[in-house]
Amino acid sequence: MKYIFGPVSSRRLGRSLGIDTIPLKTCNWNCVYCQLGRTRPLTNVRREYIPRQDILAEVKSALMTYKPGQIDWVTFVGSGEPTLHEGLGWLIKSVRDMTDLPLAVITNGSLLYLPEVRNQLAIADAILPSLDAGNSKLYHKINRPWPKLSFESLLEGLITFRKEYAGQLWLEVMLVKGLNDTSEALKELAQAIEKIQPDQVHLMLPDRPPAESWVQLPDESGLQRVRETLRKVADLVFPAYRSSASCSQDELESAIMGIITRHPMQEAELCDLLSDWPLEIVQDTLGTLRSQGKAQLIVRYNERFWCAAGAFYAVAEI
Repeated sequence: MKYIFGPVSSRRLGRSLGIDTIPLKTCNWNCVYCQLGRTRPLTNVRREYIPRQDILAEVKSALMTYKPGQIDWVTFVGSGEPTLHEGLGWLIKSVRDMTDLPLAVITNGSLLYLPEVRNQLAIADAILPSLDAGNSKLYHKINRPWPKLSFESLLEGLITFRKEYAGQLWLEVMLVKGLNDTSEALKELAQAIEKIQPDQVHLMLPDRPPAESWVQLPDESGLQRVRETLRKVADLVFPAYRSSASCSQDELESAIMGIITRHPMQEAELCDLLSDWPLEIVQDTLGTLRSQGKAQLIVRYNERFWCAAGAFYAVAEI
């Protein structure tokens, strides 16, 4: 399938069936930590990047494939920013009509200042937006947004959406060493979170290949500052994602691409995930995908990661 992947397992959403609404990498942010690489070029145009009926047809097929209990959530998460797809609201409603499973949307939250975007997301059960900074300067340094997207509009959108939205609002904070793990940055972040009043705050670590090679995880002193400053407003949860896939051998290639396009993975983790197949077949398939120009292998934190070839990182491919 082109637009459906997973189920992907996580501490937050259990076994989640992913729906990708946009091509890699369509985004209005160019975050220094993004596991999908740099955004080239930035775009802030809302349009129908992928025909909504094509996406919905794959959702219907996937929901018929899995038995009750095999999926916990259906999650809209793009290879970039899913709210740039102007048909997202229609898709959420259409999927809602298909299944009783709870629906989530993972978004950077940058367009929540727009009433039409808030209205489109209103019927989802959980919205997971980002907030990595408590001031404009740090927002631009970490998230590197489309020039006309301001920190003030981001914060305003999050606060307004919280007031209107009846579902669960789970805020995501990606912690980067030397940027938002300082005492001052964390205090400003805590103040912004207090204004938003989310149901939960999830603290994330850039443990997958970041767009910029200089991005590092906070050290122990940084994590201690996080605990001291955010313990009143944040649940100190560092979600550890793990994908799971089930397919025939003929579908192994597409299953691998479906995973690594959205969630770059360590080679050992990927091979373990696909342990139903002989290791040499998985490795041969990875080699084939690389030779076909579909996948790339990069090293980060002294680990080998497989990613989609279309993702651009400020580190050398090997």
